[in-house]
Amino acid sequence: MKFMKVIVIDDEPAIRQILAANLAKAGYDVVQAQGGQEAYGLLAKGDIHVAICDIRMPDIDGIELVRRAQAAGFDTNFIMMTAFGSMDTAIEAIKAGASDYMVKPVRKEEVLHRLVKIQDMRGLRAENRALRNMVKGLREDTFPFTSPEMRELARLVSRVAPTESTVLITGESGTGKGLLARQIHQQSPRAKAPFVPVNCGALPENLIESELFGHLKGAFTGADRLRKGLFLEADTGTIFLDEIGELPLGLQVKLLHVIEDKTIRAVGSEQARRADVRIVAATNRDLPKMVADGTFREDLYFRLSVFHIHSPPLRERQQDIPGFVRFLLKRAAARMGEVGEVSIDPKAEQLLAAYRWPGNVREMENVLDRALIMADEGLITCEDLPSQITKQLVTESADAPAVVIEPCGDCLRDQVRQYEHRLICKAIEDANGDRRVAAQKLGVGLSSLYRKLEEFESIQMQQNMSQ
Repeated sequence: MKFMKVIVIDDEPAIRQILAANLAKAGYDVVQAQGGQEAYGLLAKGDIHVAICDIRMPDIDGIELVRRAQAAGFDTNFIMMTAFGSMDTAIEAIKAGASDYMVKPVRKEEVLHRLVKIQDMRGLRAENRALRNMVKGLREDTFPFTSPEMRELARLVSRVAPTESTVLITGESGTGKGLLARQIHQQSPRAKAPFVPVNCGALPENLIESELFGHLKGAFTGADRLRKGLFLEADTGTIFLDEIGELPLGLQVKLLHVIEDKTIRAVGSEQARRADVRIVAATNRDLPKMVADGTFREDLYFRLSVFHIHSPPLRERQQDIPGFVRFLLKRAAARMGEVGEVSIDPKAEQLLAAYRWPGNVREMENVLDRALIMADEGLITCEDLPSQITKQLVTESADAPAVVIEPCGDCLRDQVRQYEHRLICKAIEDANGDRRVAAQKLGVGLSSLYRKLEEFESIQMQQNMSQ
């Protein structure tokens, strides 16, 4: 933790003021309260880390204050002070939820020592949360993608990760936007701090503000405890706002203020708190179109897209698919407890390579999980694949008769190549020779289209030389 805010609670002005002055000299941010009622109001703001509190006070005694703070969910550690050094009083304070206690008159050195211990404890707790968040997102290993598109993606991640820039990740559902966000965090100076993923589309609209920014107890019906909010959970780390396009317009304004001012305001609070958080956002929606339609704020779009990364779909990086299939199969087999070697029939592998994968990586994982369940003796065949993959591929054009590719027939790879070649040539012809337009029409990257044409030319040359 960079600093701690401390409140000194005592109805004796001299004791309170001297202790507060000593703590301020030691570098702590200090506030004072002369009784339990006043202290509770200050604690409710949610930004006080430690309370040094007298047990005997006229309005609300210290032990009752601890109980109320615990019930309200305040993230504050209590160090109790008492002039009565009985063990019964100390035990009662600890049972109520206090972290420590001291007997009056307290010495400055003793107070500072207790604060250092609590600071270490709070820091360790934050580090454990960060490690748990990291472990949740880690996979056993990662696949070394070799396609030009994925190498470029890795280059962009390595460039932006060490910076403090906001990042917008776009791409179809299932292309690994969340994994990219974690990679950005794990390669950044914030890697040891929390990574907090938030699915904006899954939060109820009436609770989004409270979930993101927190709320005070009693801020609305059902707010029976103080809530910290996900932005403060991510303090000093990274918050990943997935499906940012689903955020309501009213919340978009508040998020814009967070980005610009680096402060948040809990629901029901009049005070803003500083939040040291890096924002990475992702969406599968067309944000520029939403801006034009008035459903997404233009100023927020520009703030989020300071650095834009597009995650390409699987169909634009087909050279990765065969190796990626084997990688996912190995991982799925380990997860399902499969013993022995898992293999895949070459014909089934060719079908998987030729499929367009509209659901991308997520669909591929589901297909392979199903295939493993259906497979006999660890061998995946065409019969183990779902119908959307094994159905015949049929295309018709005005210039050529229908081309039918049998899913498990001989020379399937050659038939798939011929099918792709005819499709690409037809698209280029329809685009009057403009290959960029043809690539857009086919839904593939321009580099993928050129690579396919080069493969066709290379195969044709080899066939001509062999004749």
